[in-house]
Amino acid sequence: MGTGHVARQIVLILSSLGVLRWLWQAVEVVRGMPTLPDLLRPAPEDSNPAREPEALPQAAASSVPDLTVIVPACNEETSIQSTLGSLLKSTGVRLQIVAVNDRSTDRTGALMDEIAAEADVCGSHALEVIHNRELPAGWLGKTHALALGTARATAPWLLFTDGDVNFDPRAVALSLEYARRERADHVVLMLTLVLTGIGDAAVFAALQALGNFRNRLWKASDPKARDFFGAGGFNLVRREVYEQVGGFDALRMEVVEDLRLAWKIKRAGYAQRIVLGPALARIRWINGALGIVGLIEKNGFAALRYRVGVSLLMFFSFAMAIVLPFAAIAVGGWGIVLGLAIYALMAIAYAANRRVTQVSPWLVLLFAPAASILLYALARSMVLTLWRGGVEWRGTRYSLDELRRNAGPWWW
Repeated sequence: MGTGHVARQIVLILSSLGVLRWLWQAVEVVRGMPTLPDLLRPAPEDSNPAREPEALPQAAASSVPDLTVIVPACNEETSIQSTLGSLLKSTGVRLQIVAVNDRSTDRTGALMDEIAAEADVCGSHALEVIHNRELPAGWLGKTHALALGTARATAPWLLFTDGDVNFDPRAVALSLEYARRERADHVVLMLTLVLTGIGDAAVFAALQALGNFRNRLWKASDPKARDFFGAGGFNLVRREVYEQVGGFDALRMEVVEDLRLAWKIKRAGYAQRIVLGPALARIRWINGALGIVGLIEKNGFAALRYRVGVSLLMFFSFAMAIVLPFAAIAVGGWGIVLGLAIYALMAIAYAANRRVTQVSPWLVLLFAPAASILLYALARSMVLTLWRGGVEWRGTRYSLDELRRNAGPWWW
């Protein structure tokens, strides 16, 4: 028996396992994704189509806001006006908006002040601007900015967002209404990514497909499941729950603070919900196919808790997902069937994911190059962090030793 025959058998065995792996995901996603609630569709028990208003009414004036929105921003002069302006147009809810200018070196702070000065003081919302010029030791810039904003909150609900998200006027009110109706403690509205081409769409679709193996969005609401999710662009949290889990004081050196806050909330036994709402909250997150590389530079290794062994295992898993279908087709015979079956099952998963990605399942044809970019981005994040001895972001360097000391346990 030659080495070629042995290699062929290994490829066929691994490909068979790959088929089973993607079959499992396809079944899970096809069954799970349709269960995610959509804020723009009436609840099943609600036969009144008026629940889906074109424009919610203005909230009555009150000294106590329904919700406090915390908007940290560092050098976001190109987007902060749009973000704050869209929040000020929110209907059906009274907002306290706290914008935190975190040591920006561009016009972010000045633009915040201009918007605050122009805001209608007689309207339903209040806008306050905090200018933070120093970063205390033992804090990351964003978590410190979030903590500063939260300290000024007066509402029973907190919405953590970013300075580059654009909100539909109904987004906040519909999310808060859902949270109250479902008695949820944490609601994540999935952001609608503004995709400008095939490249960034293919990368986003591949990211979602691979991410389903780790976190099943539809399982976040299951108290028995370990799945959870958080999004920096829209994390709506009951204030008392935020305080019970320690808030950002307990996450001072956390790079992926949105995910870690969600993890802590779910782990503490509070009710977490993931909801959809196409175009209710929009963001241009990936600028072209290679745009993800810079985005993951800070977050990739951090999400893997700075563990080299775990990272290498994930890189190997990604590489196998990329190479295995082609290797199976190359050996011929049943290998061709197995390789094509893997891609067919991927396409089914892509189609089911479309509720979140808004991306055509035909882009599964670009899975290999898209996943290769993701693999490169993750590997680069690890290598740069180890090489630099820490994370460099927005002009500040954070020591790897300190980040690891504060990383806490694994996600399980």
